Amino acid sequence: MPKIVDHAERRVLIIEGLVRLAGREGLHAVTMRSVAAEAGVSLRVVQYYFDGKAELMHAALQHLERRSSERWADRMARSPRPETTRAYVEELLEESFPTTEQSRTFRLVWTSYAVLAMTDPDLAAKPFVEGPNRFERQLAEVLEEAQEDGELDRGLDVTVEAARLLGLSHGLGTSVLVGQRTAEDAKGVLRYHLDGVFGPGGPPAPPALSAGSAHDHR
Repeated sequence: MPKIVDHAERRVLIIEGLVRLAGREGLHAVTMRSVAAEAGVSLRVVQYYFDGKAELMHAALQHLERRSSERWADRMARSPRPETTRAYVEELLEESFPTTEQSRTFRLVWTSYAVLAMTDPDLAAKPFVEGPNRFERQLAEVLEEAQEDGELDRGLDVTVEAARLLGLSHGLGTSVLVGQRTAEDAKGVLRYHLDGVFGPGGPPAPPALSAGSAHDHR
């Protein structure tokens, strides 16, 4: 009796092969052939499920975003929602910092994809920014609810603030990834900014953030 192939499972097998390879050697080292070897399947199998490298990379990003959302949902299910919107936003943004193997891989692959997309038209054609766009809209909705509940100034442009928070989160996450600062220092910067938006709350920021706090760059 012929073996029944679970196509969804095989796609995930290939995608996770790419993620391991990219996390270990960088996205620039990824080829269809190297992914096939990492996943333990033939090149023909990879080509059957993905038309090319760009499609495979984009599928990997979507996979990582889903896993990130699942981790966040699991975290919220295991602990009560923070009492204030400020605390909720802080936890939501800190979740994206590269502090675990999974979050580091996600940050590394997404950043590498963004850099490659600047010069590769095939990658640029894939709507990989839709993930951050969804997150930005989610932030704006949370901030709008906070305005309605009186936690935020009515004059705040929540759309602009959501964009600023996302940009801050991306920048801080990258600075942790490259060793410019520690995750705790990055969280301190985030809290400092949120203090300006919501008012003081949560643990105090570190007394000083030196350029060499994570690594000496001299």
